[in-house]
Amino acid sequence: MKEFELKYGCNPNQKPSRIFMDSGEDLPIEILNGRPGYINFLDAFNSWQLVKELKEALGLPAATSFKHVSPTSAAVGIPLSDKLKKACFVDDIEELDSSPLACAYARARGTDRMCSFGDWVALSDVCDVTTAKLIKREVSDGVIAPGYEEEALSILKSKKNGAYNIVKIDPDYRPEPIERKHVYGITFEQGRNSFKIGRELLNNIVTDNKELPESAVRDLIISLITLKYTQSNSVCYAYDGQAIGVGAGQQSRIHCTRLAGTKADTWFLRQHDKVLGLPFKDSVKRPDRDNVIDGYINKNEEDVCADGVWQKYFTVRPEPLTDSEAREYLDSIKGVSIGSDAFFPFDDNIERAHRSGVLYVAQPGGSIRDDVCIERCNRYNMVMAFTGMRLFHH
Repeated sequence: MKEFELKYGCNPNQKPSRIFMDSGEDLPIEILNGRPGYINFLDAFNSWQLVKELKEALGLPAATSFKHVSPTSAAVGIPLSDKLKKACFVDDIEELDSSPLACAYARARGTDRMCSFGDWVALSDVCDVTTAKLIKREVSDGVIAPGYEEEALSILKSKKNGAYNIVKIDPDYRPEPIERKHVYGITFEQGRNSFKIGRELLNNIVTDNKELPESAVRDLIISLITLKYTQSNSVCYAYDGQAIGVGAGQQSRIHCTRLAGTKADTWFLRQHDKVLGLPFKDSVKRPDRDNVIDGYINKNEEDVCADGVWQKYFTVRPEPLTDSEAREYLDSIKGVSIGSDAFFPFDDNIERAHRSGVLYVAQPGGSIRDDVCIERCNRYNMVMAFTGMRLFHH
Protein backbone atom coordinates (compact mmCIF):
# COMPACT_ATOMS: atom_id res chain seq x y z
CA MET A 1 0.00 0.00 0.00
CA LYS A 2 1.59 3.24 -1.20
CA GLU A 3 -0.79 5.60 0.59
CA PHE A 4 -3.94 5.61 2.67
CA GLU A 5 -6.60 8.27 2.26
CA LEU A 6 -7.97 9.54 5.54
CA LYS A 7 -11.48 10.83 6.15
CA TYR A 8 -10.02 14.15 7.34
CA GLY A 9 -7.10 15.58 9.32
CA CYS A 10 -7.13 16.68 12.95
CA ASN A 11 -10.58 18.23 12.41
CA PRO A 12 -13.38 17.52 9.92
CA ASN A 13 -12.70 20.72 7.97
CA GLN A 14 -9.07 19.73 7.28
CA LYS A 15 -9.25 17.97 3.91
CA PRO A 16 -7.76 16.33 1.97
CA SER A 17 -5.81 14.06 4.28
CA ARG A 18 -3.64 11.00 3.72
CA ILE A 19 -0.55 9.14 4.93
CA PHE A 20 2.22 8.07 2.54
CA MET A 21 5.99 7.62 2.27
CA ASP A 22 8.03 10.48 0.78
CA SER A 23 10.27 7.82 -0.78
CA GLY A 24 7.37 6.35 -2.72
CA GLU A 25 7.84 3.01 -1.01
CA ASP A 26 5.04 0.97 0.52
CA LEU A 27 3.79 1.95 3.96
CA PRO A 28 5.15 -0.37 6.68
CA ILE A 29 1.64 -1.20 7.88
CA GLU A 30 -1.42 -3.26 7.05
CA ILE A 31 -4.86 -2.08 8.06
CA LEU A 32 -6.57 -5.29 9.08
CA ASN A 33 -9.86 -3.72 10.14
CA GLY A 34 -11.56 -0.35 10.40
CA ARG A 35 -10.50 3.00 9.00
CA PRO A 36 -8.06 4.80 11.31
CA GLY A 37 -7.97 8.57 11.21
CA TYR A 38 -5.24 11.22 11.29
CA ILE A 39 -4.97 11.40 15.09
CA ASN A 40 -5.29 7.61 15.31
CA PHE A 41 -2.16 7.24 13.20
CA LEU A 42 -0.28 9.88 15.18
CA ASP A 43 -1.06 7.87 18.31
CA ALA A 44 -0.32 4.57 16.58
CA PHE A 45 3.15 5.47 15.33
CA ASN A 46 4.22 7.25 18.53
CA SER A 47 2.89 4.48 20.76
CA TRP A 48 4.52 1.75 18.66
CA GLN A 49 7.92 3.39 19.06
CA LEU A 50 7.43 3.50 22.83
CA VAL A 51 6.59 -0.19 23.29
CA LYS A 52 9.23 -1.27 20.79
CA GLU A 53 11.91 0.60 22.76
CA LEU A 54 10.65 -0.69 26.11
CA LYS A 55 10.85 -4.26 24.83
CA GLU A 56 14.38 -3.69 23.50
CA ALA A 57 15.56 -2.01 26.70
CA LEU A 58 14.06 -4.40 29.26
CA GLY A 59 13.45 -7.64 27.37
CA LEU A 60 9.81 -7.81 28.49
CA PRO A 61 6.56 -7.51 26.54
CA ALA A 62 5.27 -3.95 26.74
CA ALA A 63 2.00 -2.11 26.23
CA THR A 64 0.89 1.48 26.28
CA SER A 65 -2.37 3.43 26.24
CA PHE A 66 -2.27 6.64 24.18
CA LYS A 67 -4.60 9.64 23.99
CA HIS A 68 -3.98 12.75 21.90
CA VAL A 69 -0.35 11.93 21.14
CA SER A 70 0.74 11.28 24.74
CA PRO A 71 0.73 8.09 26.81
CA THR A 72 -1.62 7.78 29.76
CA SER A 73 0.66 4.95 30.90
CA ALA A 74 3.11 2.33 29.70
CA ALA A 75 4.00 -0.96 31.34
CA VAL A 76 5.93 -4.19 30.98
CA GLY A 77 4.63 -7.71 31.47
CA ILE A 78 4.96 -8.34 35.20
CA PRO A 79 2.22 -10.28 37.05
CA LEU A 80 -0.26 -8.17 39.01
CA SER A 81 -1.01 -8.53 42.71
CA ASP A 82 -4.57 -9.49 43.65
CA LYS A 83 -5.29 -5.94 44.82
CA LEU A 84 -3.94 -4.47 41.60
CA LYS A 85 -6.00 -6.89 39.52
CA LYS A 86 -9.12 -5.70 41.29
CA ALA A 87 -8.16 -2.04 40.96
CA CYS A 88 -7.58 -2.55 37.21
CA PHE A 89 -10.87 -4.45 36.77
CA VAL A 90 -9.11 -7.63 35.59
CA ASP A 91 -9.55 -9.88 38.64
CA ASP A 92 -12.06 -12.01 36.71
CA ILE A 93 -9.50 -13.09 34.08
CA GLU A 94 -8.21 -16.44 35.34
CA GLU A 95 -5.62 -16.85 32.57
CA LEU A 96 -4.11 -13.38 33.02
CA ASP A 97 -0.91 -14.52 34.75
CA SER A 98 -0.08 -16.83 31.85
CA SER A 99 0.16 -13.93 29.38
CA PRO A 100 2.91 -11.35 30.08
CA LEU A 101 1.55 -9.22 27.24
CA ALA A 102 -1.92 -9.18 28.80
CA CYS A 103 -0.36 -8.25 32.15
CA ALA A 104 1.41 -5.32 30.47
CA TYR A 105 -1.83 -4.17 28.86
CA ALA A 106 -3.83 -4.60 32.08
CA ARG A 107 -1.33 -2.39 33.88
CA ALA A 108 -1.15 0.25 31.14
CA ARG A 109 -4.92 0.50 30.73
CA GLY A 110 -5.59 0.26 34.46
CA THR A 111 -3.28 3.10 35.52
CA ASP A 112 -5.30 6.16 34.49
CA ARG A 113 -8.58 4.68 33.36
CA MET A 114 -10.35 8.00 32.95
CA CYS A 115 -7.70 9.33 30.56
CA SER A 116 -7.55 5.97 28.76
CA PHE A 117 -11.24 6.16 27.81
CA GLY A 118 -11.27 5.98 24.00
CA ASP A 119 -7.53 5.35 23.76
CA TRP A 120 -5.18 3.88 21.18
CA VAL A 121 -3.34 0.71 22.25
CA ALA A 122 0.16 -0.38 21.24
CA LEU A 123 1.56 -3.86 21.90
CA SER A 124 5.20 -4.85 21.51
CA ASP A 125 4.40 -8.49 20.74
CA VAL A 126 1.91 -10.50 18.71
CA CYS A 127 -1.52 -9.96 20.28
CA ASP A 128 -2.73 -13.12 21.99
CA VAL A 129 -6.27 -14.15 22.90
CA THR A 130 -6.09 -13.04 26.54
CA THR A 131 -4.93 -9.56 25.58
CA ALA A 132 -7.60 -9.32 22.89
CA LYS A 133 -10.30 -10.24 25.42
CA LEU A 134 -9.13 -7.43 27.70
CA ILE A 135 -9.06 -4.88 24.87
CA LYS A 136 -12.49 -5.90 23.61
CA ARG A 137 -14.30 -4.86 26.77
CA GLU A 138 -12.72 -1.41 27.04
CA VAL A 139 -13.75 1.76 25.18
CA SER A 140 -10.91 2.13 22.69
CA ASP A 141 -10.31 3.49 19.19
CA GLY A 142 -7.75 1.00 17.94
CA VAL A 143 -4.62 -1.08 18.34
CA ILE A 144 -1.25 -1.47 16.66
CA ALA A 145 0.93 -4.57 17.02
CA PRO A 146 3.45 -6.61 14.98
CA GLY A 147 0.85 -9.35 14.54
CA TYR A 148 -2.29 -11.02 15.85
CA GLU A 149 -3.17 -14.61 16.65
CA GLU A 150 -6.04 -15.75 14.45
CA GLU A 151 -8.55 -16.01 17.30
CA ALA A 152 -7.35 -12.73 18.82
CA LEU A 153 -7.90 -10.96 15.50
CA SER A 154 -11.40 -12.39 15.29
CA ILE A 155 -12.19 -11.13 18.79
CA LEU A 156 -10.94 -7.63 18.00
CA LYS A 157 -12.77 -7.48 14.68
CA SER A 158 -16.05 -7.98 16.54
CA LYS A 159 -15.46 -4.83 18.58
CA LYS A 160 -17.39 -1.59 17.83
CA ASN A 161 -19.84 -3.46 15.61
CA GLY A 162 -16.99 -4.56 13.36
CA ALA A 163 -15.45 -1.10 12.94
CA TYR A 164 -12.59 -1.34 15.46
CA ASN A 165 -9.28 -0.10 14.03
CA ILE A 166 -6.63 -2.83 13.85
CA VAL A 167 -3.19 -2.06 12.42
CA LYS A 168 -0.33 -4.48 11.84
CA ILE A 169 3.14 -2.92 11.62
CA ASP A 170 6.32 -4.39 10.20
CA PRO A 171 8.55 -4.84 13.28
CA ASP A 172 11.66 -4.61 11.09
CA TYR A 173 10.75 -1.19 9.68
CA ARG A 174 13.40 1.47 10.31
CA PRO A 175 12.59 5.11 9.51
CA GLU A 176 14.92 7.48 7.72
CA PRO A 177 17.42 9.28 10.02
CA ILE A 178 16.07 12.70 8.99
CA GLU A 179 12.46 13.66 9.71
CA ARG A 180 10.43 16.62 8.47
CA LYS A 181 7.13 18.30 9.20
CA HIS A 182 5.35 21.39 7.93
CA VAL A 183 4.05 24.24 10.06
CA TYR A 184 2.36 27.23 8.42
CA GLY A 185 3.77 26.21 5.08
CA ILE A 186 7.31 26.09 6.43
CA THR A 187 9.33 22.87 6.50
CA PHE A 188 11.08 21.82 9.69
CA GLU A 189 13.88 19.27 9.45
CA GLN A 190 15.78 17.48 12.20
CA GLY A 191 17.58 14.27 12.94
CA ARG A 192 15.25 11.63 14.34
CA ASN A 193 15.61 11.12 18.10
CA SER A 194 17.19 7.67 17.96
CA PHE A 195 18.91 8.03 21.34
CA LYS A 196 18.89 4.72 23.21
CA ILE A 197 17.80 4.76 26.84
CA GLY A 198 19.35 2.06 29.03
CA ARG A 199 21.05 1.28 32.32
CA GLU A 200 24.20 3.26 31.50
CA LEU A 201 22.16 6.48 31.41
CA LEU A 202 21.75 6.20 35.20
CA ASN A 203 25.43 5.89 36.13
CA ASN A 204 25.98 9.53 37.13
CA ILE A 205 24.45 9.50 40.60
CA VAL A 206 24.92 12.90 42.22
CA THR A 207 23.34 12.34 45.65
CA ASP A 208 24.85 10.95 48.85
CA ASN A 209 22.64 7.87 48.55
CA LYS A 210 23.90 5.90 45.56
CA GLU A 211 22.00 2.62 46.09
CA LEU A 212 19.96 2.04 42.97
CA PRO A 213 18.28 -1.40 42.98
CA GLU A 214 17.44 -3.15 39.72
CA SER A 215 13.72 -2.58 40.28
CA ALA A 216 14.37 1.17 40.34
CA VAL A 217 16.59 0.93 37.24
CA ARG A 218 13.70 -0.78 35.44
CA ASP A 219 11.18 1.82 36.59
CA LEU A 220 13.41 4.78 35.71
CA ILE A 221 13.97 3.33 32.23
CA ILE A 222 10.19 2.96 31.84
CA SER A 223 9.76 6.55 32.97
CA LEU A 224 12.38 7.95 30.59
CA ILE A 225 11.23 6.01 27.53
CA THR A 226 7.66 7.06 28.28
CA LEU A 227 8.80 10.68 28.45
CA LYS A 228 10.55 10.35 25.11
CA TYR A 229 7.11 10.03 23.48
CA THR A 230 5.16 12.42 25.73
CA GLN A 231 4.33 15.98 24.73
CA SER A 232 6.68 18.33 26.61
CA ASN A 233 7.07 19.61 29.22
CA SER A 234 6.58 16.26 30.88
CA VAL A 235 7.24 14.33 34.08
CA CYS A 236 6.54 10.65 34.70
CA TYR A 237 6.22 8.65 37.93
CA ALA A 238 6.84 4.90 37.69
CA TYR A 239 6.47 1.99 40.08
CA ASP A 240 6.43 -1.80 39.89
CA GLY A 241 7.04 -1.97 36.15
CA GLN A 242 4.63 0.70 34.96
CA ALA A 243 4.20 4.42 34.51
CA ILE A 244 1.68 5.43 37.19
CA GLY A 245 1.41 9.17 36.58
CA VAL A 246 2.17 11.18 33.44
CA GLY A 247 2.09 14.97 33.43
CA ALA A 248 2.22 16.11 29.81
CA GLY A 249 2.26 19.37 27.89
CA GLN A 250 2.49 21.80 30.82
CA GLN A 251 4.38 25.06 30.47
CA SER A 252 5.71 24.91 34.05
CA ARG A 253 7.65 21.89 35.27
CA ILE A 254 6.17 22.00 38.76
CA HIS A 255 2.73 21.79 37.17
CA CYS A 256 3.91 18.63 35.37
CA THR A 257 5.16 17.22 38.66
CA ARG A 258 1.95 18.07 40.50
CA LEU A 259 -0.30 16.71 37.74
CA ALA A 260 1.64 13.47 37.42
CA GLY A 261 1.88 13.17 41.21
CA THR A 262 -1.87 13.53 41.62
CA LYS A 263 -2.39 10.79 39.04
CA ALA A 264 0.14 8.57 40.82
CA ASP A 265 -1.62 9.18 44.15
CA THR A 266 -4.96 8.29 42.59
CA TRP A 267 -3.49 5.08 41.19
CA PHE A 268 -2.22 4.08 44.63
CA LEU A 269 -5.50 5.02 46.33
CA ARG A 270 -7.49 2.87 43.87
CA GLN A 271 -5.90 -0.01 45.78
CA HIS A 272 -7.07 1.27 49.19
CA ASP A 273 -9.41 -1.20 50.90
CA LYS A 274 -12.22 1.36 51.05
CA VAL A 275 -12.01 1.91 47.28
CA LEU A 276 -11.77 -1.78 46.46
CA GLY A 277 -14.79 -2.40 48.68
CA LEU A 278 -17.11 0.21 47.14
CA PRO A 279 -20.55 -1.46 46.87
CA PHE A 280 -21.34 -0.69 43.24
CA LYS A 281 -24.67 -1.64 41.74
CA ASP A 282 -24.35 -4.27 39.03
CA SER A 283 -25.92 -1.81 36.57
CA VAL A 284 -23.05 0.69 36.87
CA LYS A 285 -20.77 0.21 33.86
CA ARG A 286 -16.98 0.24 33.94
CA PRO A 287 -16.45 3.81 32.61
CA ASP A 288 -19.00 5.12 35.11
CA ARG A 289 -17.24 3.25 37.91
CA ASP A 290 -14.01 4.95 36.89
CA ASN A 291 -15.64 8.36 37.17
CA VAL A 292 -17.21 7.53 40.52
CA ILE A 293 -13.95 6.12 41.93
CA ASP A 294 -12.11 9.26 40.84
CA GLY A 295 -14.76 11.40 42.50
CA TYR A 296 -14.66 9.28 45.65
CA ILE A 297 -10.86 9.62 45.91
CA ASN A 298 -10.40 13.21 44.74
CA LYS A 299 -13.74 14.72 45.85
CA ASN A 300 -14.50 16.26 42.49
CA GLU A 301 -17.59 18.09 41.23
CA GLU A 302 -20.04 15.51 42.60
CA ASP A 303 -19.97 14.19 46.17
CA VAL A 304 -20.66 10.54 45.38
CA CYS A 305 -21.30 9.77 49.07
CA ALA A 306 -23.92 12.51 49.48
CA ASP A 307 -27.54 11.67 50.14
CA GLY A 308 -29.47 11.65 46.87
CA VAL A 309 -26.27 10.90 44.93
CA TRP A 310 -24.91 7.64 46.32
CA GLN A 311 -28.17 5.88 45.50
CA LYS A 312 -27.36 6.21 41.77
CA TYR A 313 -24.20 4.15 42.11
CA PHE A 314 -24.16 2.04 45.28
CA THR A 315 -26.27 -0.58 47.00
CA VAL A 316 -25.49 1.03 50.38
CA ARG A 317 -24.01 4.40 51.28
CA PRO A 318 -20.20 4.08 51.51
CA GLU A 319 -18.11 5.72 54.19
CA PRO A 320 -16.05 8.57 52.69
CA LEU A 321 -12.29 8.22 52.28
CA THR A 322 -11.07 10.94 54.62
CA ASP A 323 -8.10 13.18 53.91
CA SER A 324 -6.26 11.73 56.89
CA GLU A 325 -6.89 8.16 55.73
CA ALA A 326 -5.65 8.99 52.23
CA ARG A 327 -2.56 10.74 53.59
CA GLU A 328 -1.75 7.86 55.93
CA TYR A 329 -2.04 5.39 53.06
CA LEU A 330 0.14 7.46 50.72
CA ASP A 331 2.74 7.99 53.43
CA SER A 332 3.19 4.21 53.55
CA ILE A 333 4.25 4.14 49.88
CA LYS A 334 8.00 4.14 49.25
CA GLY A 335 10.30 3.35 46.35
CA VAL A 336 8.55 5.28 43.58
CA SER A 337 10.67 6.53 40.66
CA ILE A 338 10.34 9.79 38.76
CA GLY A 339 11.80 11.01 35.49
CA SER A 340 11.77 14.44 33.89
CA ASP A 341 12.30 15.29 30.22
CA ALA A 342 14.36 18.37 31.20
CA PHE A 343 16.08 19.60 34.35
CA PHE A 344 14.23 20.50 37.53
CA PRO A 345 14.70 24.27 37.85
CA PHE A 346 13.55 24.41 41.50
CA ASP A 347 13.54 21.96 44.39
CA ASP A 348 9.76 22.28 44.79
CA ASN A 349 9.60 19.44 42.24
CA ILE A 350 11.60 17.20 44.59
CA GLU A 351 9.37 18.20 47.52
CA ARG A 352 6.22 17.32 45.56
CA ALA A 353 7.70 14.03 44.36
CA HIS A 354 8.58 13.12 47.95
CA ARG A 355 4.89 13.44 48.91
CA SER A 356 4.11 10.65 46.45
CA GLY A 357 6.70 8.22 47.82
CA VAL A 358 9.48 9.00 45.33
CA LEU A 359 12.90 7.68 46.29
CA TYR A 360 14.57 7.52 42.85
CA VAL A 361 14.98 10.44 40.45
CA ALA A 362 16.35 10.72 36.91
CA GLN A 363 16.69 14.09 35.20
CA PRO A 364 19.15 15.66 32.75
CA GLY A 365 20.68 18.14 35.20
CA GLY A 366 22.19 21.38 34.01
CA SER A 367 20.18 23.90 36.03
CA ILE A 368 21.92 26.71 37.92
CA ARG A 369 20.02 25.32 40.91
CA ASP A 370 21.17 21.71 40.59
CA ASP A 371 22.85 22.00 44.00
CA VAL A 372 19.55 22.99 45.63
CA CYS A 373 17.78 19.96 44.13
CA ILE A 374 20.63 17.67 45.21
CA GLU A 375 20.44 19.09 48.73
CA ARG A 376 16.67 18.48 48.89
CA CYS A 377 17.17 14.89 47.67
CA ASN A 378 19.84 14.31 50.31
CA ARG A 379 17.44 15.59 52.99
CA TYR A 380 15.05 12.76 52.07
CA ASN A 381 17.77 10.18 51.35
CA MET A 382 16.72 10.04 47.70
CA VAL A 383 18.88 8.72 44.86
CA MET A 384 19.18 11.08 41.90
CA ALA A 385 20.95 10.42 38.62
CA PHE A 386 21.82 13.11 36.09
CA THR A 387 21.27 11.62 32.64
CA GLY A 388 22.70 14.55 30.69
CA MET A 389 20.05 13.95 28.02
CA ARG A 390 17.01 16.13 27.38
CA LEU A 391 13.94 14.33 26.00
CA PHE A 392 11.67 17.04 24.58
CA HIS A 393 8.98 15.79 22.21
CA HIS A 394 6.67 18.00 20.11
